[in-house]
Amino acid sequence: MEQNNDFMRMRPISKLLMSMSIPMMLSMLIQSLYNIVDSIYVSRLGTQALTAVSLAFPLQNIVLSVAVGVGVGITSAVSIHLGARRQEEANRAATIGMALTVLHCILFVVFGIFVTRPFLELFTNDTVTLEMACQYTYIVLCVSFGNLLQIAMEKIFQAVGAMKTTMVLLATGCVINIVLDPILIFGFAGIPPMGVAGAAIATVIGQIGAFFLYVVVYMKKRKAFPVTIHPTYLKMDWGIIKQIYSVGIPSTIMTALPSVLISALNGFLAAFSDVYVAVLGVYFKLQTFIYLPANGIVQGMRPVVGYNYGAGEYARVRKAVRHSLLYTAAIMLIGTVAALFIPGQIFALFDAEPTLLEAGVEALRIIGLGFLVSTIGVIHSGTFEALGMGRESLIISLLRQFAITIPLGFLLSRFWGPAGIWASFPISELCASIVAYILLKRTHNGDFSPYSFGKNRKREKITE
Repeated sequence: MEQNNDFMRMRPISKLLMSMSIPMMLSMLIQSLYNIVDSIYVSRLGTQALTAVSLAFPLQNIVLSVAVGVGVGITSAVSIHLGARRQEEANRAATIGMALTVLHCILFVVFGIFVTRPFLELFTNDTVTLEMACQYTYIVLCVSFGNLLQIAMEKIFQAVGAMKTTMVLLATGCVINIVLDPILIFGFAGIPPMGVAGAAIATVIGQIGAFFLYVVVYMKKRKAFPVTIHPTYLKMDWGIIKQIYSVGIPSTIMTALPSVLISALNGFLAAFSDVYVAVLGVYFKLQTFIYLPANGIVQGMRPVVGYNYGAGEYARVRKAVRHSLLYTAAIMLIGTVAALFIPGQIFALFDAEPTLLEAGVEALRIIGLGFLVSTIGVIHSGTFEALGMGRESLIISLLRQFAITIPLGFLLSRFWGPAGIWASFPISELCASIVAYILLKRTHNGDFSPYSFGKNRKREKITE
């Protein structure tokens, strides 16, 4: 088992990071394609349907937040224990992580039943939009066990470096979604059209299918798999539970912040027009096409950083962060160019009405100014997660998506209207990146800072 993971300590960082990140980038691109295709199909039902799905996004994102948050905690715990050669603790972290995820599945059924309608009623008075939003949200919340369990397994596979497997399985779930969307939304071969409810059903079927595929692959490879998931390791180990949640809770909050952000901004934008609410919903679909590939790099980086941190290879940690910054900056640059020069063509994909198209072009051009500068915040936040430092990661994300954007957006909207809200995005990214730089520079005497060249350069060459 040690030999299975030693490549994370021995292989050259540039090749290692690419081999870990490219499969995740491809799978994230496929997932972002699914999100966009889903919205394109829904948009064919009209602006009300698109607005309904946009209103459902905050609650849907809470499920994703908990799943990803706990999953990141599992990845951090498993990779650090494997790097330190603590096999028993690695097995226990994986098993306890899955048990905690089952508990979360039950809690979300209750959450979906009691929270959905009261929450959605806060943001629309249109009865048609409200009913469509409720139909969609009840399904994606109450049948969210596939999503939660799939992501937990995905993070365990990532923790041991099985990136190609996660790429294939995640892509398979997305393809199932894409194929079922038009069939269930519009009807086909005797299947009645279900509208937005059909989009939700296609989503949960894809998630459940992906989870079962993870189980099948794990069962076939369990003898050679670097960690073991088994009831034998299901013990009330508060140390490991704390280790998972110390990263998982901040990561959950970070992933949930867009839900809070969208809810607050929807309230501001609704005062101007429901068109701007739809624009914000479409933007958050579009931005996944940029940030999900960047997140693929972060996911490839986490096990590399965690494993080498556990093994005491700080120079390799530093170099992994540096390469991640460069790769992510390239992705963000592409996003910036697209947002500035072809925003109209992008929004046209959603069959946008003239008012939606005009408002969307302005929004995308302003918000896109923050893509490139957000590179530092995104990568440094992921670095702190890999090191088991959830608090620092949370601080960066709060600055990026909550503490500055909401109050600044409200203030600027008093003077510039919706454009003031869009302008709050790049300003927040700039402030968060400055703080991220300072935090990592001050952590562990700067040992993990990618900007430390001088005295550490010789050691970095040796460890590669």
